[in-house]
Amino acid sequence: MNLSRRLLATAAAATALAATGFSGAALAAPAAAQPAVVIVHGAFADGSDWAKVIPLLQREGLQVTAVQNPLSSLADDVAAARRAIDAQPGKVVLVGHSWGGTVITEAGNSPKVASLVYVAAFAPDAGQNTAEQGKGFPVPSGSAHFKADAQGWLSLTAEGMSQHFAQDLPASATAVMTATQGPIQAKAFEQTVGTPAWKTKPSWYVLATSDRMIAPEAQAAMAQRAGARVTKVDSSHVPQQSQPEAVAKVILDAVRQSR
Repeated sequence: MNLSRRLLATAAAATALAATGFSGAALAAPAAAQPAVVIVHGAFADGSDWAKVIPLLQREGLQVTAVQNPLSSLADDVAAARRAIDAQPGKVVLVGHSWGGTVITEAGNSPKVASLVYVAAFAPDAGQNTAEQGKGFPVPSGSAHFKADAQGWLSLTAEGMSQHFAQDLPASATAVMTATQGPIQAKAFEQTVGTPAWKTKPSWYVLATSDRMIAPEAQAAMAQRAGARVTKVDSSHVPQQSQPEAVAKVILDAVRQSR
């Protein structure tokens, strides 16, 4: 192609672009970077607890990391969450379920964390521990189904998992959850948080109205104290499994508002 033909081709391409309403600069400009999502699972679970939500987030082009908590202490779980946060290239939306809410309340003080999403989760205040979050509220039926070994590790019985932790899931699912659950050191529930990240970071809260592990009334009180934007779902303690689309929608809202 000689020079005159190349010039004509370039002019034609520029005319076509102008007709579409785009400019070359607009096409070349990278999309605004989205925050990554880091998810912290709770007790009696592991990262696979989020297997239904993660693909919904990835479908939107998000980088997602599910932390594997050792569940040996609050400090150990916070350290695991911070490693995952530090590994992200930019901002982070930090998500916590159940006990994971206590973890993100501490780990969320990282300057990389833009916002917090609590899913049927604990959200202690400064100097508080997880165990005391239920004081003054109805005692959840699931608390009668903990079992401890000789080293102080707590797990859930099969009945506790199927009838109280995840009563809205099929038996085939809760059987796998029972087998793969992560036991937690009982002492972790007595360990206190320092400065809660929700005091300075915008927060969202998915409130499970049929929860038998954390009283819905306690969830509502913690969400209100944190100034969180609340979404109620009629689910067990694991809305991320029984209503993954609803949970993903809340996380995506946090992502959109944390750019």
